[in-house]
Amino acid sequence: MITNKKQIKLGILGGGQLGRMLIREAMRYPIEVHVLDPDPEAPCNKLADFFVCGSFSDYQTVLDFGRNVDVLTIEIEHVNVEALYHLQENGVGVFPQAHVIEMVQDKGLQKQFYHDHNIPTSPFCFIENPKELEQLDENWFPSFLKLRKMGYDGKGVISLKHKADITKAFDAPSILEKAVEIVTELSVIVAVGQDGMIKSFPLVDMEFNAEANLVEYLFVPSRLDAAIIKEAVSIAESVAQKCGIIGILAVEMFLDKEGKILVNEIAPRAHNSGHHTFEACITSQFEQLLRAVCGYPLGDTALRSPAVMVNLLGEPGFSGSAAYEGMDEILKLEGVYLHLYGKKISKPFRKMGHATILASTLEDAIEKAKFVKQHFKIISQ
Repeated sequence: MITNKKQIKLGILGGGQLGRMLIREAMRYPIEVHVLDPDPEAPCNKLADFFVCGSFSDYQTVLDFGRNVDVLTIEIEHVNVEALYHLQENGVGVFPQAHVIEMVQDKGLQKQFYHDHNIPTSPFCFIENPKELEQLDENWFPSFLKLRKMGYDGKGVISLKHKADITKAFDAPSILEKAVEIVTELSVIVAVGQDGMIKSFPLVDMEFNAEANLVEYLFVPSRLDAAIIKEAVSIAESVAQKCGIIGILAVEMFLDKEGKILVNEIAPRAHNSGHHTFEACITSQFEQLLRAVCGYPLGDTALRSPAVMVNLLGEPGFSGSAAYEGMDEILKLEGVYLHLYGKKISKPFRKMGHATILASTLEDAIEKAKFVKQHFKIISQ
């Protein structure tokens, strides 16, 4: 564990919006931030103490970058794991650890992990090529086909409603997940410190934008029954303990129509389902990540206020230099906190920012969030 009496050199693989928000919290601590990203115009470029333009998937680039920091963390999973193993073995604090990232990079390894550790999840099977789908029984459909590697934010996922839909299948190693009837989607973010301390943020439930396959609204406190909330938090903490992570882990889950909680996917980093914590919780998920990876005590995760988060996406039909409509209207509302990510180019459904709305009641926050969604638009110039 790194002593908290010295300035820590923290490396971040990835310079997007998650890194940008992590730097915001790091500025309050004796932390010098180094960022590696292939985009010279990445959101972190102007904020990091040191910015390196290079590929976080290249072995030598990650190795050279990591040798210059005390602690290395990620804001994206698609990084070179072999370099992380090497850095770990040579004394760099890599959190989350290389074995966790390696498992999360492959949805097949994730599913096998759930199966091996009795973690509830939807039925699945491994698919190497489209021909294997032809041999399956009709009972496997409807289902979802997911690429084992390089999928994110709904990309690399195909809905197969009937066996006839297999003509759309990926010609690459994938997993087939049997569709379940979902009541709602849930998320719990769990933090694990270097001392083994575990703290979870309050469970959130979410509504998705079906067209973009992205979270549209997030609600906290959850509107679900207390027993379901307790069970979901217990499952999430069990996943974090069993995978042995140090850092933070977002555990995304489904609640099905039979009242069962099923783990969908995990992310070993700051996560979209925790962005509301900046204003809504005593400690944000980003500060908690810093505390965990730098060896500081974990912070209080208690909720300050009911909150709704709304993702702000690029408008359909607009691509180009980002422009914003309706900012004055939404900022007149009490309790609205706008976060734009510094992305210069807007594309349809690209995550460009989020807004968190605090109110004395969840119902009031929901009403204001719908106003924000209706009036704030991200277009192009």
